[in-house]
Amino acid sequence: MFIGGLQKFTMLDYPGKIAATIFTTGCNFRCPYCHNPELVDPKLINYDNNIEEEEILKFLRSRKGDLDGICITGGEPTLQIGLRNFISKVKKMGFFVKLDTNASHSRIVSDLIDNNLVDYLAIDIKTSPRKYRIMTNNDSIIENIEKSIKLITNSKAELELRTTVVPGYINYQDIVETIDWINKIDKNVFSKLSRYAIQNFKPGKTLHNGFKNVTPYAKEELEKMAERLREHCENVVVLD
Repeated sequence: MFIGGLQKFTMLDYPGKIAATIFTTGCNFRCPYCHNPELVDPKLINYDNNIEEEEILKFLRSRKGDLDGICITGGEPTLQIGLRNFISKVKKMGFFVKLDTNASHSRIVSDLIDNNLVDYLAIDIKTSPRKYRIMTNNDSIIENIEKSIKLITNSKAELELRTTVVPGYINYQDIVETIDWINKIDKNVFSKLSRYAIQNFKPGKTLHNGFKNVTPYAKEELEKMAERLREHCENVVVLD
């Protein structure tokens, strides 16, 4: 496992749980608005600062009874060869595990679910499927996302979908198309979601410097998107 960071306490990253957040290094996407460029861009990754697994496990042992679980994010955690083994050790300590993923590696998602290693999965839905194809030029990513969503929906694990609404990458029409897409994947997805999170983009440190000056959507626009989603999903939250 390549671990680039550890947040020792959070009440935000894992809904309903007190958790620690582990940041893995490396990603197969290059979203220009990504706020963790040092975990994504090979030119910026400093492997000398890698945190050893045993250091993380030692910390978790010391927080048994204080923390409910961990959130594993990135980067893209499913790229990590040692992910399953690491999570197994964490689960044996009695912690809940949440995984943040772009869902492009359905085989890994399937393996973790089949072995009851994840309790909560949050999938980043970047945009509508039409724009995914433009962004990635890779139809297999769409197929893998669909497989991952189906696998989780039919498992005991909780599922969250979330979309960071970045002007130029996603708009109201993309939300409409995304709703249609998800319903076509499985008509039961929305009814089984723990929540759908609409997250506003915040200018700042990003993978591509051009996004430093992008003006985020007004709250009214976010609410308009959220209201459309609420026609299908009971729990829609707006993170501004």
